[in-house]
Amino acid sequence: MGQFLPFTKQVIKNLFSEPATTQYPFVPREYPERTRGHVDINKDNCILCGMCMRSCPPGAITVDRVGKTWSINRFDCVQCGYCVEKCPKKCLSITPGYQEPGPEKFSYTVEVPYEPPKPAAKPAAPAAATSVTEGAKAVSETKAE
Repeated sequence: MGQFLPFTKQVIKNLFSEPATTQYPFVPREYPERTRGHVDINKDNCILCGMCMRSCPPGAITVDRVGKTWSINRFDCVQCGYCVEKCPKKCLSITPGYQEPGPEKFSYTVEVPYEPPKPAAKPAAPAAATSVTEGAKAVSETKAE
């Protein structure tokens, strides 16, 4: 009998064990730690510097300082994480998961509420410098008398 059904032991083992697969899409997948996912932005911390755009190998990120928008084409993104490393304000992060497929490519765009700091007005001539020159004139006038 052993030579006729060599896989019987495995069949019986599989009958009494849990399935190796998950019930996708009914049970969400749990991603292991350090799994690459999609890039997310904290728009409140973003200063629209463009470092993420310049460090993106496929060019999936676009920063528009004039329009105050940050956008990413998730289907072009290769989830390398260079943009997250280069961000000076650490407003980018990689979230576990994936971009759901769709019939068309689209860009995820966020309006960033960043207002650049206003340039400081040129300070007027310091009052101390004016008084020093006036004091020197007064001293020279008293010596002349």
